[in-house]
Amino acid sequence: MDALPVEETTGLSYASRVPGRMHACGHDGHTAMLLGAAKGLAETRNFDGTAVLIFQPAEEGGAGAKAMCDDGLMTRWNVEKVFALHNEPGLPIGHFATRTGPFGAAVASFRITIEGKSAHGASPQAGVDTLLPAANILIALQTVISRNVDPLKSGVINIGSFSGGQSGAVVPQTTLMHGTARWFEPEVRDMMQRRITEISEGIAASYGATATVDYKSLYPVVVNHPAETALAVDVARNVMGADAVNSDHPQLMGSEDFAFMLQERPGNIALIGNGNTAGLHEASYDFNDAAIPYGVSYWMRLVETAMPSTFH
Repeated sequence: MDALPVEETTGLSYASRVPGRMHACGHDGHTAMLLGAAKGLAETRNFDGTAVLIFQPAEEGGAGAKAMCDDGLMTRWNVEKVFALHNEPGLPIGHFATRTGPFGAAVASFRITIEGKSAHGASPQAGVDTLLPAANILIALQTVISRNVDPLKSGVINIGSFSGGQSGAVVPQTTLMHGTARWFEPEVRDMMQRRITEISEGIAASYGATATVDYKSLYPVVVNHPAETALAVDVARNVMGADAVNSDHPQLMGSEDFAFMLQERPGNIALIGNGNTAGLHEASYDFNDAAIPYGVSYWMRLVETAMPSTFH
C-alpha cells in the first residue's frame, strides 16, 4: 500500500524484510484502522445507508487516487462524500487536526539533464564538465523561493538526487538532478516551473553545456470542503474531546493524492496523532499502534453520524 525506497533502521521484529523498502508513512496503520472500522460497522449496523471503505494503493507518487477515480470509483459506488485520515508524528496520540480550504500543497517532479563532453581528468579543457554547472544550478535554484516568490505566499523547491560520473579521473559527460516543487497558488506554480527551466538552461549554457528540464505535475492542492470539514471536526470532538481537536491547523507543504478525490466529491482529510515518533519517510519511522483505536472510533462515529440509523 505504501512501500518507500528507504532502508528501515527500526530494528523491530516486524521490520521490513525487503531490502531498501519499508512502510515509512504509516499507511499500514491506516489500513488497520479502516479494517477495524469495517469489522465494527459490520457487527453493529448502527447506520442507515452505504459506507464505502476505500483502501487506496500507490499514494507515494503513483497517484492511486486518480487511477481509482478514472476507473469509476465515485460513480460505480454512488459516492456522495469522501473522507481520509493520515497519521501525524509530533501530534499527540488521541489528537486530531484539520482545516477548511487549502490544506496540503500541490506537487510536481522535475528532472534536469545536463549534457557536456567527456574527457580525461588530466585534460579538462578537452571536455565540457557537467558537474560544475549542475552544482551551480543546485545552488541557484535555492534563490527561486527567496527572490521570486511573494514572501506572503508559499513554495518549496527540493533537489533530492544528484548524480554524475563514475570515476574521479573522468570529466563526466552527463549529470542528472531530480527534485520536487510545491505550491498553493497557480502563479507560484507557473513561476517556479519557468525559473527552474530558465536557471538550468542559462547556467548550463554559460559553461558550454546544455540542460534539459522534464517537468511533470503530480498532485493538485488538497482542498477541504466546509460542510464536510465541520462534520469531521464535530465527530472528532465527540470521539477525542474538544481540547484534542484543532480545526484550524496550519497549511502543510506536504502533498496527498486524496486531492483528486476531493476534486470529484466534497470531503475532508484530517491528521490523527502518532505521538512523539520519527517523522514520515524517515528510516526510523514506526506507526504507533496506540493511534488505532482512535482511528477506528472516528471512522465508525463518522459513518453513524452522517447516516443515522432509523432504528433504535
